[in-house]
Amino acid sequence: MELLKTENLSKNFLRSNKKIEAVKNINFSLEKGKTYGLVGESGCGKSTLASMLCLLTKPDSGKIFFKSKDIHTLSKKETKDFHKKVQIIFQNPYDSLNPKMKIKNIIEEGLIIHKITKSKEEKDYLVNEMRTMCALDNSVLEKYPSELSGGQRQRVSLAASMILQPELLILDEAVSSLDVLVQAQILNILKLMQKSFGTTYLFISHNLHVISYLSDKIGVMYNGSIIEEGKAEDILSNPEQEYTKKLFESSYTIKSSASTIF
Repeated sequence: MELLKTENLSKNFLRSNKKIEAVKNINFSLEKGKTYGLVGESGCGKSTLASMLCLLTKPDSGKIFFKSKDIHTLSKKETKDFHKKVQIIFQNPYDSLNPKMKIKNIIEEGLIIHKITKSKEEKDYLVNEMRTMCALDNSVLEKYPSELSGGQRQRVSLAASMILQPELLILDEAVSSLDVLVQAQILNILKLMQKSFGTTYLFISHNLHVISYLSDKIGVMYNGSIIEEGKAEDILSNPEQEYTKKLFESSYTIKSSASTIF
């Protein structure tokens, strides 16, 4: 079942009076409950695409459909509901976490905004359940982001997003700044959560090996366009584009580390 799709999605920017085509006529779709891995070098347009998919950036042309509805025609109420159903996690969690808020307040904030819980007890239960799933010690709840490691902060970002049980989670280079073992921990947490909640993932990375560990389908992005797309095993075993082959050669292997979680 198709959860999200784009039609001829494009976005340009002006830099020094020169037009930069960041995203060029992208047509792709995300299958409900599956993981789509989007891979490409920095500057190829991956983050711009992600920003448009969650209504942070407006496209110049084209359409985005979420559950068959054009997201740019949503009412104010529907837009709020869309932001609950579609969450995004960025590369640097320190920039996206409020440094003045305790971790418990960061994780529970979405519950309060969307009025999900009816009591403090229910809210605390959900916070602790998500904390446990994200392999965070109970002691972190009273700490601030500056007191945590990069891996802990990224797991806090994951907990704050997944506590809303979104239908789509966009991960924009969410593990690229972490060491291999921490990456493996988070990837395995993501697999567990997808199995538990049926969440659809758009997993964005420059590392094809990381992408392959989690993805059902892979799209290869180059210079604003998706130049190759297919089942993960097909892309890995028989890539058609020379660019895809070079990406695979330049990336490091995470699969062996992924089995050593916790």
